[in-house]
Amino acid sequence: MSTIQEVNAEQLAKLFYNYREALAHDCTGHDLHENQKQESSWERTPQSERKLMVAAARLTLLELSTTPAELTPGRKYYAKPGEADWGC
Repeated sequence: MSTIQEVNAEQLAKLFYNYREALAHDCTGHDLHENQKQESSWERTPQSERKLMVAAARLTLLELSTTPAELTPGRKYYAKPGEADWGC
């Protein structure tokens, strides 16, 4: 398995596109004719849409590669579970 840094954004966008097409086909239950399959291929997708999908893939990879900030409690005045002091 590749690390996130080794993943090519265009390959990721192409995979998303192909999976979207396959899942849309499964959801509709209709079989596409051969000419419709060719028309929906990645290579025939308008360049502007491909660029947008690649940019989205790059942002996804960037977000996944960054380490999440340490979570700080939003409400400091609340006790952690099991630490509350109940009673008088």
